[in-house]
Amino acid sequence: MIIFARIYHIIRMERNLRIIISGGGTGGHIFPAISIANAIKQLEPTANILFVGALGRMEMQRVPDAGYDIKGLPVCGFDRKHLWKNIKVLYKLWQSRRLAKAIIKEFKPNAAVGVGGYASGPTLNQCASLGVPYLIQEQNSYAGVTNKLLAKRASKICVAYEGMDRFFPSDKIILTGNPVRQNILQNNISKADARKAFQLDPEKKTILIIGGSLGARTINESILQHLSDIRNSDVQFIWQTGKVYIEAIAKRLEGEEPLANLHVTDFISDMASAYAAADMVISRAGASSISEFQLIGKPVILVPSPNVAEDHQTKNAMALVNKDAALCVKDVDAPNTLIKLALETITNDEKLASLSENVKKMGLKNSAEIIADEVIKLIKG
Repeated sequence: MIIFARIYHIIRMERNLRIIISGGGTGGHIFPAISIANAIKQLEPTANILFVGALGRMEMQRVPDAGYDIKGLPVCGFDRKHLWKNIKVLYKLWQSRRLAKAIIKEFKPNAAVGVGGYASGPTLNQCASLGVPYLIQEQNSYAGVTNKLLAKRASKICVAYEGMDRFFPSDKIILTGNPVRQNILQNNISKADARKAFQLDPEKKTILIIGGSLGARTINESILQHLSDIRNSDVQFIWQTGKVYIEAIAKRLEGEEPLANLHVTDFISDMASAYAAADMVISRAGASSISEFQLIGKPVILVPSPNVAEDHQTKNAMALVNKDAALCVKDVDAPNTLIKLALETITNDEKLASLSENVKKMGLKNSAEIIADEVIKLIKG
């Protein structure tokens, strides 16, 4: 009986799907990746999922927090301003390719998923060399260099915007949208209760300010330069500064009169409640954030980061602006105009309703489930 039990266990283990998910760097890559993993587990509860990320990056903490194993590669991005420094980058890339190959040989995945970020390049290149099928998920409206290279050997390419056949072979493209954090869509908290959770007046209009998972210097500076406007307004603000900036901002605020209508925090773990509390959002134009605004129909002023490859955040923002689904302020103009525009817009109920309606029309639902299904199709056919 013991022998038969062991044989059964081995057979069952062989049937369990083994999937690598690679990428990260920012919350915009990590949270969708975790959503895809969760969706795979919903479809295939016995699936074994391994993440491969970049050492020292956010995924090395966030992924284990979500209950998944992760391996780290020493890979890092190219320094476009100081080309001579890329000798070290190339060495780390070589190391990462060797380590990725060892991870793949040990884990023996049936398929892999790339969500963008430094680690996805060496990982998926090695998957291709070892005969492991993979799909990539391009989150932005303008494809990055790594994904354009990986697309050549990808089985499927999941995208969030129309017209992506200008970057990828049309026969590989699936319009799925971007996966978002599930708790944001499953939240039932009322606007009043959400505001109380942030120690704010449940009746007053509220603006949520987020700079992405790492924070945004320009958005933070825009607020600091207009504290008097905020103090004198009848509007409340939830301000997520980012962990990098919180100490400096706290010192700047020490010399100011207390602002009862300004809730300051370095990181918001309960984004569902933050969105519920807000009548409008100020945000960078990362693909993951935009997908959340689309699905929940949240009016937004976008401030695209200028410090991203191919200026893709501006292109993301304009995809919404061209459909009257968002407002946009250039990074260079934000310190002068952002808060004034926000205070003008928040009092215009007709404009808020129009922005909400138009942005919601762009939302694509069940993205994680659709991508998970495509991953399983790669394995089972």
